[in-house]
Amino acid sequence: MAVAATSPTIATAPFSSLPLCLRLRPKPLLFTSRLLLPVPKSSSWVESVSEEGEEEGVEEDSEESGAAGEDDDGEDNDEKPRPEPVAASGFEFASPPEGYVEPAPFDELPPESPEDVAAAYEALYGPAFSGETVMGNNVFEVKVVDPVDMDREQRPSDEFSERVVQVNRVTKVVKGGRQLSFRAIVVVGDMKGHVGVGVGKAKEVTEAITKAAMNGRRNLVTVPLTKYSTFPHRADADYGAARVMLRPACPGSGVIAGGAVRVVLEMAGVENALGKQLRSKNPLNNARATIKATQMMRQFKDVAAERGLPMEQLWK
Repeated sequence: MAVAATSPTIATAPFSSLPLCLRLRPKPLLFTSRLLLPVPKSSSWVESVSEEGEEEGVEEDSEESGAAGEDDDGEDNDEKPRPEPVAASGFEFASPPEGYVEPAPFDELPPESPEDVAAAYEALYGPAFSGETVMGNNVFEVKVVDPVDMDREQRPSDEFSERVVQVNRVTKVVKGGRQLSFRAIVVVGDMKGHVGVGVGKAKEVTEAITKAAMNGRRNLVTVPLTKYSTFPHRADADYGAARVMLRPACPGSGVIAGGAVRVVLEMAGVENALGKQLRSKNPLNNARATIKATQMMRQFKDVAAERGLPMEQLWK
């Protein structure tokens, strides 16, 4: 036999019919120097409390009725007047020039052929990966911005060759200990008068060499050479504590130099020259001093153009 579940009903009574003990406020406390004593309860105090409670109830009822009346009327005395809507400005667009023809909508244009789309794409982004070109570009030419994350075997081959001058293990002291890494010095050149010195640091030797090679390609310079693959004149340069002396040599002399100076001259395509490291033996400073010395040299045609004279008069 199923028994219906019934929720218990709670009897409610108005505030005035509640017992006096439930309507009284908590007893106030007398603050003394050490103790907090309750105020003694008297009949006059209880009657005043009950009268105040009834008066507060009446005031609350009157406030609620007043708020309801305001809602019904839809008017509020405290509400600020709303601003009037701003009138539309008198701006007018300029009239089109004479002979202006409004272009046709996009949907009404003639359809583009695949060749037009391929030509527009190639003009923006270069040859497509499909291996076909519309504008006659070399689809096999790969422009690498910074292939540091690629392996040396995967990098695109160019006319520049690399030669490692030095690989050192360096240490960086931090709060948690020491961080070991490798620093590589690489000289990049094409044996045709272009050479650059690069430096790279990484936690692996191969990655450090790759970074140094890319840094050397970004810092390429042109070395002035004569028809005998030597310097046009002598030059000396300093870089830091290093000092390098370069002298031209007659054909058949070869490159007579040592250390980083010899590597830089060979990668630049110099076949006959004399070089000497005079001070510091630091390979990086000597390599950069060699680059600086080559930039101080000038060809005979450049000097003749600056002076406004024919080259024949420079030999007199």
